[in-house]
Amino acid sequence: MIGTSLPVRRDSISETADPENSPAREKPRILGVGTAVMPTSYSQQELLETFRIEDPRVRSVFLNSAIERRSLQLPPELPDGTRRQETQGELLSKHRGNGLEMGARALQECLKGIGADIDDVRYLTCVTSTGFLTPGFSALLIKELGLRTDTSRLDVVGMGCNAGLNGLNAVAGWSTAHPGELAVMVCSEACSAAYVFDGTMRTSVVNSLFGDGAAAVALTTGGDSTAQGPSLLKFSSHIIPEAAGAMRYDWDDDQGKFSFFLDRDVPYVVGANAETVIGRLLNGTGLGPRDIDHWVVHSGGKKVIDSVMVNLGLTRHDVRHTTDVLRDHGNLSSGSFLFSYERLMESGIVRPGEYGVLMTMGPGSTIETALLRY
Repeated sequence: MIGTSLPVRRDSISETADPENSPAREKPRILGVGTAVMPTSYSQQELLETFRIEDPRVRSVFLNSAIERRSLQLPPELPDGTRRQETQGELLSKHRGNGLEMGARALQECLKGIGADIDDVRYLTCVTSTGFLTPGFSALLIKELGLRTDTSRLDVVGMGCNAGLNGLNAVAGWSTAHPGELAVMVCSEACSAAYVFDGTMRTSVVNSLFGDGAAAVALTTGGDSTAQGPSLLKFSSHIIPEAAGAMRYDWDDDQGKFSFFLDRDVPYVVGANAETVIGRLLNGTGLGPRDIDHWVVHSGGKKVIDSVMVNLGLTRHDVRHTTDVLRDHGNLSSGSFLFSYERLMESGIVRPGEYGVLMTMGPGSTIETALLRY
C-alpha cells in the first residue's frame, strides 16, 4: 500500500479552484510514469524503401514530418521483399498482442520507478484507440500481471489521441475519493494495427505519422506526505462540434478494414481553439499563460505543434520535449503526452511551486487540458 489515509475535502478537481488555496496534499499527485515501445524501429527513409514508395508527394510527407524514427511492427515480408496486406482480423490480433505486451511493460516500469508492487494497485484505467476487443486491456492486464482481482477498472476505447487526459481525469476522480490508494492509467496504442496501404494521400498522411507505444502513470491522494510528485489541480475540455469529422477512424469498404482520416485543416482548427481552452483552464486560478513554467503538449504532428505554439505564444524551448518525442517516436496517440512528461521530469529542471499544463487533442474535435503544480 502507498501511504496511509488522510482526510480530504470532497471538492471536484474538475471545478475552478484557486491553486494557492488548495493544499497539494488534498489533490491527486502524479507519482511517476513508465513507457514502452515495440523493439523494431524504422527511419522514415527505411519505410519509404521498404514499401517501395516513389510518389514524390508521399515521399515529401514522410521526409518533412519532423520525425526521424518510429517503433512499428510491419506486415509480414513476402519472398519478393514486398509486404503482405494484413486482414482486419490480423490487425485486431496485432492490437491485442502488441498492446497487451507494451502496456504490461509500461505498467511494470512505472511501478518499479515509484517503488510499488502489483498488489498496491487498486484502480486501473486502460486507454486505447487502435482496435476493439472484449474483455478489454484492463481485464487482460489484471490476468497477465496478476493484479488483485478486486481492482476497480475502466476501459476508455475509441476516443483517440486526446483520450489520455480523459482517462487521467477519471483516475484522478477515483484517487480523490480513495485517499492513500494507488490508481494507475495505461495508454497502449499499437498503431501498426491501424494502417491501410492503398497509395492514396489520405492513408499516406496517417502512415507517415503514427508509431507504437504505451505509457503508464500512477496517482495517489493524501497518504504518505513524503511522496513526491506534482498535484493535479484542475482539468478543462473544449470540443469543436463543427469539426466532428476532421479526425475519424471509420470503415473502408474498398479495403475491408478500418482506416484513419486526418483533415488537412486539423492543425489550424486545433490551434485556433487552444487559447479558449487554456483560458478556461486558468480561469479563477489567478494564473495566466505566462505563469506556466512547463508545457507538455501532445506530439500530434509538426503542423499541430506549430499551430498550438503560435496561438499560445509559446517558444520552441517551451515545446522541446514534445518535438523530441515526435522526432524519436512519431505520434503515439493517447500516451504521447506521458512520453513528453517523462522527458520533462528526467531533465531535472522542475522546481517546487512551479506550474505546468498538459494538453492533448484528438477526434471530436477535442482539446483536453490539465493544470499541475510541482
